[in-house]
Amino acid sequence: MTTLTAGLELRPLHVPTSIDAPDAADFRDMVRLRNLIYAEISGHDDGSMPADELLPMYQPKPDMKRYAWIVVFHGEVVGRVGLEFPQEEGARTGFWHIDLRRSAWGHGIGRTAFALIESVARDEGRTVLQSWAEHPAAEGPQVAAPTGFGAIPEDHAARFFLASGNTLEQIVRVSALDLEGSRPHLENLLAAAEAAATGYRVVQWTLPTPDEFVDAFAWMKSRMVTDAPSAGLEFDEEVWDAARLRRYERDYLDAGRHLLVTAAQHVDTGELAAFNELVIGKDRAAATHQEDTLVVASHRGHRLGMLVKCAGLLAWHEVAPSSPRVITYNAEENRPMLSINEEIGFRAISYEGVWKKVLD
Repeated sequence: MTTLTAGLELRPLHVPTSIDAPDAADFRDMVRLRNLIYAEISGHDDGSMPADELLPMYQPKPDMKRYAWIVVFHGEVVGRVGLEFPQEEGARTGFWHIDLRRSAWGHGIGRTAFALIESVARDEGRTVLQSWAEHPAAEGPQVAAPTGFGAIPEDHAARFFLASGNTLEQIVRVSALDLEGSRPHLENLLAAAEAAATGYRVVQWTLPTPDEFVDAFAWMKSRMVTDAPSAGLEFDEEVWDAARLRRYERDYLDAGRHLLVTAAQHVDTGELAAFNELVIGKDRAAATHQEDTLVVASHRGHRLGMLVKCAGLLAWHEVAPSSPRVITYNAEENRPMLSINEEIGFRAISYEGVWKKVLD
């Protein structure tokens, strides 16, 4: 589908098989704009990714149906639009983004793009659309989360979401940990966590996951959308098996990204009770990202969150000694995990709003 309005083209994104292929120009432009826009919003490059590392995530997969467009305005690429649909049976949700350069604001591009998103979602039979957006701190009117935890400024992005019929459902805190000089504090915290976590041991691996842990790790990954605080958001319960886990891992392996899994294993039963992921791209001097962290509900109360986070961060000093910091994301109402992060030394650097629209 191509939309043309007063010099605007929303051109379907072609996903090449190789970043060096003759037909990869649009994909490289999309990634270039992605990185520029993220830096424009946040003021730093910690969210940047090279095109060859992002490409594997865009390859077709049975778990997610993806639509993507590049935004061309009067012949200039000024942004990107994306829409994803989980493929679980009976799925109702869709996840979207519209990323535009500031120079392209004020021309109705966002409205046109969101109309396209809604049209495609209805064609796919989806009734709930959700999106994440960073809202840099600013003075003036604020929009409070209905959870009672946090608020974001009523900025350009917030006004767009509200005018488009979206409601703010949750605030996500983006936090950073400076790695330099962190080892002694982490060692002390790990020792205390180990003393509390009697009956558990730490196991670690880099991808691919050892066969002995595949089923248990896949099950824990499936709990991420059900066990983490989600406010008024809606998520289709995910089904993870060994094949889906291997597809997930293949994205990282094909991109040359390094992912370390630190898990807590219950000694008597062999069950995996908690896990944490740390990942970095091929540039080992770039920022590290802490991705999923979960403590299985039946194993909570033993300091396992602190255990896996500290054990992972200490191991990371050997994996990427030149990485300056770790970035992580947590719902503002997730006080148990935020308390762990704060004790470790993470500090808030920005906030995201999570927005939802129920289609008529």
